[in-house]
Amino acid sequence: QVQLVESGGDLVQAGGSLRLSCAASGSIFSINAMGWYRQAPGKEREWVAAITSGGSTNYADFVKGRFTASRDNAKNTLYLQMNSLKPEDTALYYCNAAVTYYKGGGYFTGNYWGQGTQVTVSS
Repeated sequence: QVQLVESGGDLVQAGGSLRLSCAASGSIFSINAMGWYRQAPGKEREWVAAITSGGSTNYADFVKGRFTASRDNAKNTLYLQMNSLKPEDTALYYCNAAVTYYKGGGYFTGNYWGQGTQVTVSS
């Protein structure tokens, strides 16, 4: 019923910038909290940033001051502006969203994940 598709991942040099996008589609009534997570090879998936429907943000300590999450509610799209990238930021980045959707005349809420977009930062 709902799909999340990330884009914008790339290979970049340390100190560079990237902007990730996550577009939600489907029978969406509203999108509540959205967030970014990442998973490096051999490591657990970790939370990076979160943003409420009203635009309030929260960040993991290791990205504070470097990453900025934003969203365009009209486009059902989440963004992550990543500046001053470090090699340790190399990971597969996923978006997550709590979505209220309609199906069969009713409304339901589900938690959805995208497939991920690869960010690689070279030293």
